[in-house]
Amino acid sequence: MDIISILFIAFALAMDAFAVSISSGVIISYFRWTAALKIAIFFGIFQAIMLVIGWFAGLSFRKLISGFDHWIAFGLLVMVGCRMIYEACKKNETDKIIDPLNIFVLFVLSLATSIDALAVGISLIFLKISIIFPAIIIGIITFLLSGAGVYIGNKLGDYLEKKFEVLGGIILISIGLRILITHLS
Repeated sequence: MDIISILFIAFALAMDAFAVSISSGVIISYFRWTAALKIAIFFGIFQAIMLVIGWFAGLSFRKLISGFDHWIAFGLLVMVGCRMIYEACKKNETDKIIDPLNIFVLFVLSLATSIDALAVGISLIFLKISIIFPAIIIGIITFLLSGAGVYIGNKLGDYLEKKFEVLGGIILISIGLRILITHLS
C-alpha cells in the first residue's frame, strides 16, 4: 500500500474525531492548548490502537464484530449527542454540559469515533502489510485534525454558543446514524 492510500484512509478515519473535536471545542469555555492536546492525544491514540487491534484480530474477529460494531458506535454517539442537546436546551448560565475533558466522556468519545479504525485494521490484514506505518500515520493525522477541531470549535462557539452545542450534539447523532446506515446498507 502506498503512502497516498494510507493518507486518504487516515483523513477518512479522522473525520469523525474531527467533528467530535469541534463539538468539544464549543463546550470548552475558553481555549487552552492543554485541553486541545488532551483530546487530540486520546483520539489519535485510540484511532491507532483500534487499527492495530483490528489488524491483529484478523478474519476470525471480523465475523464477530462486523455484525454489531455499527450498533456500538451508533449507541455511544447518539447517547452523548442527545445528552449534549438536552443540556444545551436546559442550560442556565451556571449549568455545565457534558465535559469533553472528563476521562470517562473522553474515553467513550474516543472509542466511538475509532470503531471504524477497527474494521479498517481488519481489512488491512488482507493486504499483507506491516501495520506499524499505517497506524502511526493514522494516529498523527487524527491527532492533528482533532487538535485543530477543538480550536475551531472553541473560536466559533464564542459567537453562537448554545446553537453550536446543539449542532455538536446533532453532529454526533449524525455520525452515529451515518455509521449505522453505512453498515446496514
